[in-house]
Amino acid sequence: MSGPRETDVLVVGAGLAGLHLATLLARRGHAVTLVDKRRDLTTSIRTTGIFVRRTLDDFPLPPDCLGPPIRDVALYPPSLARPLRLSSTRDEFRVGDMAGLYRRFTDGAERAGARVLLGTRYVSLDDDGARVVGPGGSDGRIRARYVVGADGARSRVARDLALDRNERLLVGVEEVYPSPTPGAVPTFHCVLDPRLAPGYLAWVVDDGEHVHVGTAGYAARYPEGPWGALRRLTAGAPGLVPPPGAGPVERRAGPIPVGGLLRRISSPRGLLVGDAAGAVSPLTAGGLDPCLRLSDHAVDVLHEALTLRDPAVLRGYDGAALRRRFRGRVTMRRMLSLVRSPALMEAAFTGLRTALGQEAARRIFFEDRSFPLPAPVPG
Repeated sequence: MSGPRETDVLVVGAGLAGLHLATLLARRGHAVTLVDKRRDLTTSIRTTGIFVRRTLDDFPLPPDCLGPPIRDVALYPPSLARPLRLSSTRDEFRVGDMAGLYRRFTDGAERAGARVLLGTRYVSLDDDGARVVGPGGSDGRIRARYVVGADGARSRVARDLALDRNERLLVGVEEVYPSPTPGAVPTFHCVLDPRLAPGYLAWVVDDGEHVHVGTAGYAARYPEGPWGALRRLTAGAPGLVPPPGAGPVERRAGPIPVGGLLRRISSPRGLLVGDAAGAVSPLTAGGLDPCLRLSDHAVDVLHEALTLRDPAVLRGYDGAALRRRFRGRVTMRRMLSLVRSPALMEAAFTGLRTALGQEAARRIFFEDRSFPLPAPVPG
């Protein structure tokens, strides 16, 4: 790379959070540079891509990059017997074509005026700017007024800005197949079994186009590792997964932060968004809605700081204040993490079959709430 590049904001990481933020900042007239170590954003996808109704209502996602609507959820105990079925009168979920969405979001960022540098790895940050390594191993420097960490659950930017880092992590693995039942009622199947998903759940999402088979849990508590658990899920849940011999068209894996939004997510030099900020539901591990909404908030803060030329504005990007609204979900996450026995989970599942339990399950899967952001300032 040539001499140091100058920019208003350097965004590290081209997931949806980073791409969304880069696009909105560039639309407001700021110079934005976005770097990602991947040469092709359609590879190494880590998310299932499940969008909830509030996201679909509030963000203009391209319809041709979304699968059929899902209204039905089936919850299974470890025995897989008598699933609890929940149905909504509204379209609650759609699974995104993440490769297609990354292409669209990248095109949108570039059309807005952001400079997108793929195949460019962020290395470190010091007084001379951010050190990056471009294609072919060439060293370079990018000097930015602010740096945004959108670089995932184990954020290097968080380290270099001396901000909080995620400590409570699940590991998730998933395989994607063509749907074996095209035209069937799209259904979100969830299996609660500590052997298959210690501290979380396993899932089979069949929307009639693709079927996503996955598990997430605490890495150290898998008896035979997450991929072994995925094999057992695939073999042990007939009717929920593709027939034997059908090969996956894609494999995905990655860490999932579930400790709640981090407290310190900004400094005078920059801030964090997405997984880097812990913007993932502690209970459901859903991160797509939080990443887009927190990026909106970050754009407002950065725009004000750039316009006023005052880094003190970034103090208003306060994870501790937002985190308080997650207390109930953090508590429920801790309770779920304590269930280690299939027999105990089977017994606990009986509570879900009661009217009160079903109502609680409906609230979790079909809730109207979204990521809690500060109320907009009048004027």
